[in-house]
Amino acid sequence: MFVLAYIAKVLMITIGYHRGLAHGAVTLSPGLRRLVIEGGSWLTGLDPKAWSVMHRMHHAYSDSEKDPHSPKNVGLLGIPMEQLKSYKRVIIGLMRKDKKYTRFTAGLDFELSWLNRRGLWYLPYVLHIVIAVSLGLIVGGWLLPLCYFFGIMSHPIQGGLVNSLGHARGGRNFDTNDDSRNHHIVAWLVGGEGFQNNHHQYPASAKFSYTSNEVDLGYGACIVMQRIGLLKIESAGMIPAAPNRRTRLKQSAGS
Repeated sequence: MFVLAYIAKVLMITIGYHRGLAHGAVTLSPGLRRLVIEGGSWLTGLDPKAWSVMHRMHHAYSDSEKDPHSPKNVGLLGIPMEQLKSYKRVIIGLMRKDKKYTRFTAGLDFELSWLNRRGLWYLPYVLHIVIAVSLGLIVGGWLLPLCYFFGIMSHPIQGGLVNSLGHARGGRNFDTNDDSRNHHIVAWLVGGEGFQNNHHQYPASAKFSYTSNEVDLGYGACIVMQRIGLLKIESAGMIPAAPNRRTRLKQSAGS
């Protein structure tokens, strides 16, 4: 139950919100896009428009003073609280139509969730508590409902790992103008999101992995979803294949 709920949360964020809405690296089918926009808040507790805007701001100001969540500004342990504060600021800014935030809404042709517009942001959390309690009453015991709740409400931890370790620990394939890193363990845990250095070099790529030893499970899910007609992977901006060992040796010999 924990794994199923955890995967549902990861897929909604990494494919629906991130690769789909924020970057357009995949084009969601009309039905799936509607599900992400209208149901994303209920599943994740996070507004799809506000999340996308905050993420675009992160790319625009990566690891600078304006970055909404950088360990360079608040340290590794400060990321969870900084994420929450920045998310609230984005919600308020969008509701006030502040240009500081609305300038990042291109292509996001939908309103903030009515849950946020009416101050009912807490209802998804109430819903998941009710589902968890109902599971406990139906099957008996407490382990199954706890596994469900912590799996479905795991994004603060997932996001915290990506936004902290992904900008402080790990290797770099590309010399980007920020501190983005490739953290393999985080990538395994969060559907490829740990490959932040690759992603910051090629933000429009649906694939986050670059070398042969990097595994992007989120991109694997994109391939499956494309085959069944749920989305289309956009080729423009796709990260190129890394040179293999033979190619590198030829290049070295030529130089």
